[in-house]
Amino acid sequence: MATLILTRHGQSLWNAENRFTGWVDVPLSERGRAEATIAACKLRDYRVRVCYTSLLFRAIETAVCILTEVDEICGGRTPVIKHDADDPNWKGWDKYDGDCANELPIYPTPVLDERYYGDLQGKNKAETITQYGVEQVQIWRRSFNVAPPGGESLADTMKRTVPFFRSRIMPHLIQGDNVLIAAHGNSLRSIIMDLEKLSADEIVKMELGTAVPIVYEISDTGDVLKKQILEQ
Repeated sequence: MATLILTRHGQSLWNAENRFTGWVDVPLSERGRAEATIAACKLRDYRVRVCYTSLLFRAIETAVCILTEVDEICGGRTPVIKHDADDPNWKGWDKYDGDCANELPIYPTPVLDERYYGDLQGKNKAETITQYGVEQVQIWRRSFNVAPPGGESLADTMKRTVPFFRSRIMPHLIQGDNVLIAAHGNSLRSIIMDLEKLSADEIVKMELGTAVPIVYEISDTGDVLKKQILEQ
């Protein structure tokens, strides 16, 4: 049995301003960093072996905070961010064989990025409602198959997150490694939909709080045995 911990990032500066963020790389607010610290305290009794985050800073910042504010979570291992070896811009500057026994790898990946909000990115949500109407904005935000103008639907997001989760993250869980994923409301909802076998109607009603850990116990066949939400 292994533990899977999912957490949406803490409040970002644009969350605080009620703006659509999507792929815009906005950092955490003061409150967001505090939320991540509280999440770390709630996870004190868990031991993480590997971490995945999106490539957006608010998710990385949340993951690093959780793994460094409470030493016990890492089980004595040092978190090390693993950059994409195939990225030509990185140039292999972090070339290093690694020390698996004493390090906890953090893998940032764009596959776990938030849903792309297209033309809505940067817009204030209240002003968008005034422009397009409550019903239309709600459809863009919470329907499964309808994408905002120029953006992704939740179904589109699921096409990138779920194959990655099954091929890269689930094998860790099946072999008994405890995994932390710090990502975003929609990228995590798409994984939860697959993990819990939820319908489109069920998943669109689900809301994820900022920096609220969801803890699953996963069997060695990849099935959910137990779920617990560690509310703030």
